[in-house]
Amino acid sequence: MLLTTIQGIAGLALLYFGGAMLVRGASGMALRFGLSPLAVGLTVVAFGTSTPELLVSVDAALSGANDISVGNVVGSNIANIALILGVAAAIRPMMVESKVIGVDLPVMVLATLSMLIMMWAGVITRLEGLILVAGLVLYVWLTIRQARAESSPPDISADAVPAARTSGPGKLIALVMGGLALLSGGAHLLVVSAVALATAMNVSQAAIGLTVVAVGTSLPEFATTVVAGIKNEGDIAIGNVIGSNTFNILGVLGLTAIVRPLEWGDINWLDLGLMSGLAVVLGALLLHRLFINRTHGVILLVIFISYTAWRLL
Repeated sequence: MLLTTIQGIAGLALLYFGGAMLVRGASGMALRFGLSPLAVGLTVVAFGTSTPELLVSVDAALSGANDISVGNVVGSNIANIALILGVAAAIRPMMVESKVIGVDLPVMVLATLSMLIMMWAGVITRLEGLILVAGLVLYVWLTIRQARAESSPPDISADAVPAARTSGPGKLIALVMGGLALLSGGAHLLVVSAVALATAMNVSQAAIGLTVVAVGTSLPEFATTVVAGIKNEGDIAIGNVIGSNTFNILGVLGLTAIVRPLEWGDINWLDLGLMSGLAVVLGALLLHRLFINRTHGVILLVIFISYTAWRLL
């Protein structure tokens, strides 16, 4: 049990620092290509911070731990909204601009509903995985195209995006490669320890994937979103969560299903319903007010704590 715990902590540490390095390097490169900070937050930062979910899900699928693969995606999307946005909003209310509401939020909701439809048959096939990845490519292309077409990008502090504009290309590439190496090692350690932990605690792999693994792989999103929220950069904070949730479904689930078709095993409709419900509630909340206040944040945290306790106890 002690060795399992040490492996898990080491895996989480590698995922955290690897994710930070990858986001910093990739964001710096994107900013050098002329993307606005908002576009970087919705694409490069969001997708970079979701790389731990991708590598953990692929590693778990190759190891035959399907419940961890699917549970990681579902649990991460729940944690992104209920835990991460909950904490950020409880610390400081966040505003968001209408562009996120008009384009990126509907894409996230559509991706979530698409996942539910595919999961109805109990398995996501390789063909469905290809469809999800194609949707991701289209989303990224449209986001970048719109960002480049903007005559006056939003005035958002570069400090909200963890990337250095002044770093040279060599350093940025080294950060990306180093981050990927740490993420790969951390993903494997986390999957091995998660399977062992589920056995030791006599709980299902799905429960561990939905909670412990999901929260662990969401640490980069947590750091990025909370820091952006504290800096009063609501667009980056909320955009990162929306982009990450979209990438988790279209990219992580899609690519993992291409590697190996995914059965949902012990993931149940309550788990999927909470993930979908939170996406819809977030959409309705932002459409109505364009901000999330402290009360909303506390409610989201209560939902997350209650769900996690129910799943593990």
